[in-house]
Amino acid sequence: MATLSACASPPWPNPNSPNSNPDPNFLPDQSQTLDFDSLMPPQPESPPPHHHHSPDASPPESSPSLPPPSLLYLSFNQDQACFAAAADSGFRIYNCDPFRELFRRDFDGGGIGHVEMLFLCNIFALVGGGPNPQYPPNKVMIWDDHQGHCIGELSFRAAVRGVRLRRDRIIVVVEQKIFVYNFADLKLVHQIETVPNPKGLCAVSQLSDSLVLACPGLHKGQIRVEHYAQKKTKFISAHDSRIACFALTLDGQLIATASTKGTLIRIFDTDHGTLLQEVRRGANTAEICSLAFSSTAQWLAVSSDKGTVHVFSLKKHSNIPELEKTQSSSNSEAAVTLSNSSRSFIKLKGVLPKYFNSEWSVAQFHLQEGSHYTVAFGLQKNTVIILGMDGSFYRCQFDPVRGGEMTQLEHRNFLKPEPETAL
Repeated sequence: MATLSACASPPWPNPNSPNSNPDPNFLPDQSQTLDFDSLMPPQPESPPPHHHHSPDASPPESSPSLPPPSLLYLSFNQDQACFAAAADSGFRIYNCDPFRELFRRDFDGGGIGHVEMLFLCNIFALVGGGPNPQYPPNKVMIWDDHQGHCIGELSFRAAVRGVRLRRDRIIVVVEQKIFVYNFADLKLVHQIETVPNPKGLCAVSQLSDSLVLACPGLHKGQIRVEHYAQKKTKFISAHDSRIACFALTLDGQLIATASTKGTLIRIFDTDHGTLLQEVRRGANTAEICSLAFSSTAQWLAVSSDKGTVHVFSLKKHSNIPELEKTQSSSNSEAAVTLSNSSRSFIKLKGVLPKYFNSEWSVAQFHLQEGSHYTVAFGLQKNTVIILGMDGSFYRCQFDPVRGGEMTQLEHRNFLKPEPETAL
């Protein structure tokens, strides 16, 4: 059970009352207060100024003699314009395009196992982690970067496995339960029981007029979808094997799922639970590290421990009625696809393996096998951002017509300091 305790700090900020004295050192041309009506401001046109010392913060530059931190967690913010890196010494926030470090908060030997951004505002959710956690692993700390310290906390009986934020909700994942809180007053509004969920799998829509939450169900291979506006719960039997990864579109209308086999990715309509499309990553078992829809839901990116990032083309929404009529209800791991390229195989069904019916990725990018990569779509058209737990940052572009190997536009190691340039 969760409990709320106040930290020795000013009271919880009022979402409707902008901070009259914002910190001048924090992203001056972005949204600076917990204002839910303006949490998607334009990208800054110039790098943020140098940060001053504070009791809980360190300056952006690091001493060349210090070794780089050990990464514990990587995540993109809700519009995928920025990403957060949690490490054994604190956390850092980066801009994706153009790439640059926006700021960092280094704690004195305290590790952060999870950091969750709320678009580009000053509020973050932190969970302690690493050999010397900055905070107990069973607590979610609400960090206000204007004030430079925590302004509240949520405590649980079990270790926190994941946190998701949106303008009006805080979602906390523990091993077999999910807690949903109202953001304005931290009131608990819903509890959901799940199968054991050590990876903290959970996804939430981000449009203000649509609150959709997806999480593992109570059975192997099952996804539970909560449609809060309609007060409706939908269970989807997505796979025969255990769920390994899933992602929602911004509006929560579509969900992409992968099982522990990692060979097939399935896309479902969350409202009816209808299987709309099935695509194949490969023939061999793989661990799916991340799934990401493009903002228009035209493309789906997939990363795995095989070292290849795939981009798949998704069917248009206008095809959904046709798919609903012809789609099989089978839950097996066999490929089920209705694309034009596969219709010619229907007559040979039972003769050729269903492997040959599969829809394959349009574009690929090859990386080091065995590493963990997180993927998202960039702000530029047909670009993909790839983050590695080794500190690697890639920005790639794919050809939506010709497909094939993506073009690498940029590669950096965001853990290593870069030489300063004169402004």
